[in-house]
Parts: sequence; structure tokens; C-alpha cells
Amino acid sequence: MIVTRDALAEFIGKRLVADEWLEIDQTRIDQFATVTGDHQFIHVDPVAARNTPYGSTIAHGYLTLALLPQMLEPIILQPAGVAWGINYGLDRLRFLNPVHVGASIRTVSTLLSIEDKGPDRMLMKSEVTVEIKGEARPALVAETLVMWITGHQPAGNG
Repeated sequence: MIVTRDALAEFIGKRLVADEWLEIDQTRIDQFATVTGDHQFIHVDPVAARNTPYGSTIAHGYLTLALLPQMLEPIILQPAGVAWGINYGLDRLRFLNPVHVGASIRTVSTLLSIEDKGPDRMLMKSEVTVEIKGEARPALVAETLVMWITGHQPAGNG
């Protein structure tokens, strides 16, 4: 959602909750394993995973993290007048609960701070939680950083 710079401050401390849940199926897990080369059995071998305390395969923690851009898109706060934004990293990340195959997840985002980084840059820090449907404990909690840049878009974005 596009918000004026003045109105951004009103969002500090407010929880924004995504409406949609995303189901994590075995195909998505297997595709992530192929791309990353992480074929640990707990992710890709349903038969062997049944004999673990989890009872089924689980998503890679980094798969859950990698889905943040997609899951945050409906609730991301974008300052009005910016040309583009970049993922600036994480200040903190904790994987708290495994995401079992077939589980559904969604994001909750709370704006923590807005920092002026010069005449054409603004850094926003948010606490992002990935909830698992039907479970009290989230999959992960992270402090994400997005650098918003005013001015011209980089070449190739048109």
C-alpha cells in the first residue's frame, strides 16, 4: 500500500496482517531443494521423514524466508514518490517452528522504524512474523530492512 511519508509514522507499531494463506506443498519443497542443493531427507523424503519427531517432511527454513516477498506484497508499506526499493537485509532472524508439508502460512508485519538515509533514500525496518495456520507458535520472526529510493529507476526497469 502506498502511503505518504508523513502518514508512514502513523503505522509504526501497527500490525498489518495478510489475508491470504499460502499452502506449502511437497512440490514447492522439492523445487527449493533442487535450486539450493539442500536435499536433506527431512525435506524431500516423505517415507523417511515419517519416522522423525516431525512425522512428515518439513519446509526448509530458508524456503519460508524466501517466500517473504510474495507473502508481504499485499501488506507492504511503500512511501509515496519512491522510484524503487531494495531488500537491504535482516537485522535478526529466528526459525521458531517447522512448517510441515500441507501447512498454510501467512505474514504479519509491524513497522518498527523509518530512518532518513540522505536526500533520496529511506530505510524502513519491520518485524515480520510468518504464522502457521492452526498453530500458536510462528514459523519465523525476522527484522527486515527495505531501502526505498527516490529519483530514477535503474536501467532495464521500464
